[in-house]
Amino acid sequence: MSTAFASPARQGGGITGAHRGASSGGVRARPAAVLTVVAAGALAVLGLWWAGTPSVSGLDGWLTGAGRITGLLAGYGFTVLLALMARVPALERGVGSDTLARWHSMGGRYVVGLSVAHALLIMWGYAVTDGTDVVSETVTLNLSYPDVLKATVALLLLVGVGIVSARAVRPRLRYETWFHLHFYTYLVAWLAFGHQLANGAEFLTFPAAGTAWTVLYVAVAALIVWYRFLTPVRQAFRHRLRVAAVVPEAPGVVSVYVSGRRLDRLRAEPGQFFRWRFLTRDLWWSPNPYSLSAAPRSGELRITVKDLGDQSRALARLRPGTRVVAEGPYGSFTAARLERRRGGGRRTRPGRKVLLVAGGVGVTPVRALFESVPAAPGDLTLLYRARSHDDLVFRAELEAIAAARGAALHYCLGPRSEIGDPFTPEILAHRVPGLRDHVVYVCGPASMTAQVVSALRAAGVPKKRIHHESFEF
Repeated sequence: MSTAFASPARQGGGITGAHRGASSGGVRARPAAVLTVVAAGALAVLGLWWAGTPSVSGLDGWLTGAGRITGLLAGYGFTVLLALMARVPALERGVGSDTLARWHSMGGRYVVGLSVAHALLIMWGYAVTDGTDVVSETVTLNLSYPDVLKATVALLLLVGVGIVSARAVRPRLRYETWFHLHFYTYLVAWLAFGHQLANGAEFLTFPAAGTAWTVLYVAVAALIVWYRFLTPVRQAFRHRLRVAAVVPEAPGVVSVYVSGRRLDRLRAEPGQFFRWRFLTRDLWWSPNPYSLSAAPRSGELRITVKDLGDQSRALARLRPGTRVVAEGPYGSFTAARLERRRGGGRRTRPGRKVLLVAGGVGVTPVRALFESVPAAPGDLTLLYRARSHDDLVFRAELEAIAAARGAALHYCLGPRSEIGDPFTPEILAHRVPGLRDHVVYVCGPASMTAQVVSALRAAGVPKKRIHHESFEF
């Protein structure tokens, strides 16, 4: 059976497979546990409304009651959204940054919808109660009720952030623009908080609930301040990162070597990424996420970046000695997926076979895993998709790693119009004997990743053994 994949000739030397079995890097929150806590909080919010609502009657009562429910859920949901993106290490390592981003995106749509529904229902309900029209009631609410005008401004800002985050709009924005517009969500939280306590019937009826609500918001604010602002500053002073060298890897692709002090304390793992801020005149203001392209070594980290825009293009012009601030490490695309707890320690499952699938710039974290993921000789396979030989990144390194580790390395080259679909269940099963018994890591463009995951599932690989990372922001 012929396939689009080809295997290079084996070469020796270069890479020895050091750093296999890297440290697991701290506490990891389980996704199911996180969702359970979030759901429990939502039920508690509904219980608060139920306890504070003896009865509901009449159109005005139903409208106002619905407005109170949606307002409480929107206020709670907003804290969840902020907590998910606070870069808490336990969440980043256990759930994964791309999963957190998907939860945040999905939850954001609900929160925006709940917030708009809350405003419309409350205005309509109060208008029915007072026997006036909605426009007049809206003016009265904003001018007469404490902090409602600020809440209205917050709602408009929230809707604006929601619009720029919509799937139809987001791809048209530069990452840096999208990133900085999201800082308005902090202003939204500050503007909206006051009216919740000042006008919320539940908090006026149960002062203890108001105290708990305040504690919730303060706790989330503390997480954001600590992990998103203070921790990067603390790490910058501790590790004193600087650009050591910039090395071309392929057309439009460069590797940036970063040196520093006590880098082992970062507890970074192959497959993880940092948000990098290079302190030059053009780059200092925007951190961008780039994965480690090699297993962390004493005193050195390496990232590899493809020219996809102004920011990534500017990295090719970095000078040695440029100061660097790195936030992280983040992500759960690591060898820890192969481990389990036994007696308080982590040990690798015996006999586990590993398949790595990379496409385009997705080879960056996969190359680090190829070097370090625990696997016996003959149990590790890498499938690498690229348009041509010239687009292969790390070719010499990958072939040296394959030779040193006794691993299989297969390239899939050429445009799809010429080679067809390279990731059908039949091709994957033929190229990777015993495919169903493998743990699989997939990283590449979103369309390729979805295609590979679908083919793996059709080939009988259990969903829990398929791990993938998205590059979409």
